[in-house]
Amino acid sequence: MKLTVLFVVLFSFHLAAGDDVQVQFAFPGFAGANLTVDGNATVTPDGLVVLNSRKTNLKGHAFYPTPLRFRGSPGGQVHSFASSFVFAIVSDYTDFSAHGMALVVCPTPESLSSALPAGYLALLNVQNNGNASNHLFAVELDTTQNTDFKDINSNHVGIDVNDLHSLQSHPTGYYLDGSGDFRNLTLFSREAMQVWVSYDGGTGQIDVTLAPLGVAKPARPLVSDTYNLSSVITEQAYIGFSSSTGGINTRHYVLGWSFAMNGPAPAIDIAKLPKLPRFGPKPRSKVLEIVLPIATAAVVLAVCTVVALLLLRHLRYAQLLEDWEIEFGPHRFSYKELYHATKGFKSKHLLGAGGFGKVYKGVLSRSKLEVAIKKISHESRQGTREFIAEVVSIGRLRNPNLVQLLGYCRRKGELLLVYEYMPNGSLDKYLYGECEGVLDWAKRFHAIKGVASGLLYIHERWEKVVIHRDIKASNVLLDGEMNGRLGDFGLARLYDHGTDPHTTHVVGTMGYLAPELVRTGKASTLTDVFAFGAFLLEITCGRRPVSNGSPGMDTDSHEMLVDWVLDHFRRGCLAETVDARLGGDCDVDEACRVLKLGLLCSHPFASTRPSMRQVMHYLDSDTPLPDLSLADMTSFSTMALLQNQGFDSYAISYPSSMGSIGTVSYISGGR
Repeated sequence: MKLTVLFVVLFSFHLAAGDDVQVQFAFPGFAGANLTVDGNATVTPDGLVVLNSRKTNLKGHAFYPTPLRFRGSPGGQVHSFASSFVFAIVSDYTDFSAHGMALVVCPTPESLSSALPAGYLALLNVQNNGNASNHLFAVELDTTQNTDFKDINSNHVGIDVNDLHSLQSHPTGYYLDGSGDFRNLTLFSREAMQVWVSYDGGTGQIDVTLAPLGVAKPARPLVSDTYNLSSVITEQAYIGFSSSTGGINTRHYVLGWSFAMNGPAPAIDIAKLPKLPRFGPKPRSKVLEIVLPIATAAVVLAVCTVVALLLLRHLRYAQLLEDWEIEFGPHRFSYKELYHATKGFKSKHLLGAGGFGKVYKGVLSRSKLEVAIKKISHESRQGTREFIAEVVSIGRLRNPNLVQLLGYCRRKGELLLVYEYMPNGSLDKYLYGECEGVLDWAKRFHAIKGVASGLLYIHERWEKVVIHRDIKASNVLLDGEMNGRLGDFGLARLYDHGTDPHTTHVVGTMGYLAPELVRTGKASTLTDVFAFGAFLLEITCGRRPVSNGSPGMDTDSHEMLVDWVLDHFRRGCLAETVDARLGGDCDVDEACRVLKLGLLCSHPFASTRPSMRQVMHYLDSDTPLPDLSLADMTSFSTMALLQNQGFDSYAISYPSSMGSIGTVSYISGGR
């Protein structure tokens, strides 16, 4: 059978010390090619490498099957090398995508087995990002702006060495030869593009050039940097591709690839490249385009006239979409779209219900994106327009530790909030036995750091200050990789940096409410820190912030978790409060550190609590915790501070009866 792939590999080894090693190969399509693939990556019969298919939170790798000798001798300099490849990125949406792909050189394909999808591009993870021991060089084609890695935008090309903080990056495009004008390109345009990567072993010069398919390689590179890769690439290493997806259905294709050691990469024969799958509806035939309009012109004109008159009459009385909502564009879902996504809000799609509404699982018909749809009655004390503006603003939050609020819909006094779907549900179900098995300490600590990172982002790193106002275990959701992500922004408020938040109606959950919030009604970032402190104690102890008391106590009495932990701290037996279900299988020192930080965050005086930036330093062990014995520990009686304050009881939910609904917890009170 005649293969459609040209596969050439030339080796020339010289035994004399210092002799060059020459290796080159070219794949104008991959039919019959012996690539090493893992994860979600496949090679189609017609020769396309599909790194990721039409699903979310996946990763895929495809490598040249044998290691390449990048050094002439052990400890010697890394050879010059060059590579070229043709790729295409296809998102279900035309205006955004998540995430990207990369050309990568690493010690072995197995060294990427612990890498994470989404923002980590299936290259690294939380623990090893930035480690010199990674021995990783990559050129990333990133379609999401990740502020944790200081990405310049959501459509850029970057050079990475052991770290996803790029050495250099540039918006995607190319420079015209002659005039030098810059032409923008979109990575996820669904069109094939070609990339050229070269490294000069003598000078350490790294050049990355990109252009549309069929355009000759521009003379001026898109992005360049100087870095001696001899301290990075191992003597023998593998070269290939990596890609990952996040919350958006995205496919990554490689159509052709070439490589050369100590020489230019062989040209890729564009005429032999496989064809990309067709996207969108089938094109209409020429017969229908010409004959049908002529044959039916008179009928269409008459029908359109009648329809237009009926539509104008209907729009005159329609109230489903007001003029001011048009500016919110894709953030506003139609009720019809959500109705079909949940099959008519059928009970079999119900994730949970509570006093303020129900949550349904749905699948959007066009994008096939899984979502969680919360239906609540909206009786806002601020204007509807201002409330929706805040919902849309919060929908622009982009952080891997936050559940994304995709948009909203209004209908007959109902508000429907559409969230990214989290398949593993809420954290409290694992803490209190609703899910099988016990969540080990490593996963709990990872969730703690994830929520802290998300809070730091909304408090300090976004364009506005966002106060969540309902931080608790039932609002911490677990994605497919069991990463903790803060969700349910239905109660959130936002304001400009440097301004003072306004007094609002008291909302939240008993046990997470800061004393000053109950007294003054003024939420702030420090009231979020107080709730986060209660969350730290809850996840470490495996107990709710407010319980029905200890054995032998009156059943109408309530015991505060913070008081219980504080009592053990005073008696010098803090370790006894760690969740007994862990069976001692945890880092006790780390757990006690978290408990002390929880007490510090739960301090009744707001000025004593740390900021989330300080909290991150404490969790990373970069900064020692202050000596809690120096604080006024007698002021910690939280229950006394919460009693008899005269706030509306309906605005507070009790954890024993109010909590998470499936993957998204419902609103705990009015605004």
